[in-house]
Amino acid sequence: MLGRHYLTKIVRGLLTIWIIVTFTFIALNLSGDPVDALVGDQASPEVIAHYREKFGLDRPLWQQYLAYLGSIAQGDFGLSLSDQQPAVSLIAAALPHTLRLGLLAFSVGLLLGIGLGIVAALNRNRPIDRFVMSFAVLGFSLPNFFLGILLILLFSLHWRLLPSSGDATIWHLILPAVTLGTHFAGTFARFTRSAMLEVLNKQYVVAARAKGVPRPRRVLWHALPNAAIPIITIIGLKLGDLVAGSIIVETVFAVPGVGRLLVNAVTSRDFALVQAILIMVSITMILANLAVDVIYTLIDPRMRAARAES
Repeated sequence: MLGRHYLTKIVRGLLTIWIIVTFTFIALNLSGDPVDALVGDQASPEVIAHYREKFGLDRPLWQQYLAYLGSIAQGDFGLSLSDQQPAVSLIAAALPHTLRLGLLAFSVGLLLGIGLGIVAALNRNRPIDRFVMSFAVLGFSLPNFFLGILLILLFSLHWRLLPSSGDATIWHLILPAVTLGTHFAGTFARFTRSAMLEVLNKQYVVAARAKGVPRPRRVLWHALPNAAIPIITIIGLKLGDLVAGSIIVETVFAVPGVGRLLVNAVTSRDFALVQAILIMVSITMILANLAVDVIYTLIDPRMRAARAES
């Protein structure tokens, strides 16, 4: 039964990818002719016709769509119109930069957010709780571009402590990681606090306190595992959001990652590259959700039994 459940999840994921591909294909074609952006306004009709034929843009739209679906099914995501290189190769070259930044920011946000959320729950309605919640609201509501520019003005231009662009060293990654990690930390802190408050007054936690179990052990071994379901849910969503969330940060700090590559591809109407990146992002989100679903069944026997019965 569990196998059928996961098979259903995979089928839904594939359907989601198809919808995203179709929507992106239609939206990009409605945005204009990419050959115009490639050759410029001064190109002759013969040059424009040559490039349209070269990239298959002279065929009817439905033929282009079916040809593109067939290419994706074979693992061919097409050539970038701007660089004349396979779209997958350009993404593979930019992906390590995004992963370095994203995983560092995610780790900072995860440790800081869960830690602050636990502290806030243990000190409910006290000044430290209000401080943590103020930080959480500020963290997930403050635009990344504003926080990034503010950090550049302070730490790069005013105090001259850290570089403002690139990712050549760990010092280059501090400001963009803090910018992106602050958003993650605010979200994790808010959800962790809510989840912990629901379990701190449960009977098993009260019983552990009555038995004299030390407070750190009660929190880490009794309360936190039982509050893990909503926390894991938001972790999975944010983990799948790493690439999409890094677009603005990579642009502000000139990090040559997938996010910046996507911005440049959209600007130049590079159909193949935009579609390949969006497919990669959607696959990341689907795999993250599937991983969260698997973790649910591992940490919660009740959920595993319910799914087996269904």
